[in-house]
Amino acid sequence: MESFPDYARDRTYAILGTGAMGGFYGACLQKAGLEVHFLLHSDYEYVNKHGLVVESKDGDFTLAHVKAYRDVEKMPRCDVVVVALKTTQNHLLPKLLPSVVKDDGVVLVLQNGLGVEDEIAQIVGSKRVMGGLCFLCSNKVGPGYIRHLDYGEIKLGEYASDYQFCGITERMRQIASDFERAGIPIKLAEDLLLARWQKLVWNIPYNGLSVILNARTDELMADVHTRALVEQLMWEVVAGAKSGDRAAFPQKNRIIPDSFVELMLDYTLKMKPYRTSMKIDYDEKRPLEVETMFGNPLRLAQQNGVDLPKITMLYQQLKFLNARNINFGNNASC
Repeated sequence: MESFPDYARDRTYAILGTGAMGGFYGACLQKAGLEVHFLLHSDYEYVNKHGLVVESKDGDFTLAHVKAYRDVEKMPRCDVVVVALKTTQNHLLPKLLPSVVKDDGVVLVLQNGLGVEDEIAQIVGSKRVMGGLCFLCSNKVGPGYIRHLDYGEIKLGEYASDYQFCGITERMRQIASDFERAGIPIKLAEDLLLARWQKLVWNIPYNGLSVILNARTDELMADVHTRALVEQLMWEVVAGAKSGDRAAFPQKNRIIPDSFVELMLDYTLKMKPYRTSMKIDYDEKRPLEVETMFGNPLRLAQQNGVDLPKITMLYQQLKFLNARNINFGNNASC
């Protein structure tokens, strides 16, 4: 589980979900000289003919030719399969993953929320799953056209059944070296579940409130009342993470320090005005990642006897808005 068989050779990458995130990271890996294969849907014809364009704060670049596919069966088996699909599309993964990941390969899950690795482990086995938490401001603004606005760091963590504590493995270091070669900042997490709760400190308030209040991140931070609400939601996430201490691994405290909340607030204050991924999905009448980002954390905390009232309210509001939005979109397309 800890390393790939051949340290010397370059690892091959498959990107499932060539959007704002998968397209950006995949393009950076190819630009750095790694072999990358991209699975696309609506953008396939355009990208196959014209390649990928990345407009980035770190420097714009174009990949005139990429290995693009619309059929996963035609993709080669790869060492690292990056899952960058929205979690609302995870029902497709049982058909996508088995044919594209090598027997000794790994599936790197770059998705939001809790419990996403559990789903994928059921398909490929827990020893072939790794999680990645992305702090990235990026949008897809046209076919094969990605605009990278800010940040870009990925935090990697090994997955084990029931999110057991794994520490840092050689396999993590090898994948980290590929992303660092591509100019992507990497951190290594000893505890993937704690890292996922830390990501939710940002995701839950900003994604949820951006939809409910129709606001960008800068607007949420500029108003004294919404900023206070953001911070209160962050503290509820901290309480949810701590509730896990009563579950399977009491020996490993999942405590998020106060300084982390202050860091997330500071990051967002310095961030360029940003429309969150959930707000974009809502505006485009696409299904929202409500369950993995809100429902799963709530259920885990509740199982451990901890009530998170403000997050519960967000969850209930988003369930209503998501259902109405999908129904509106379906009716509009008739």
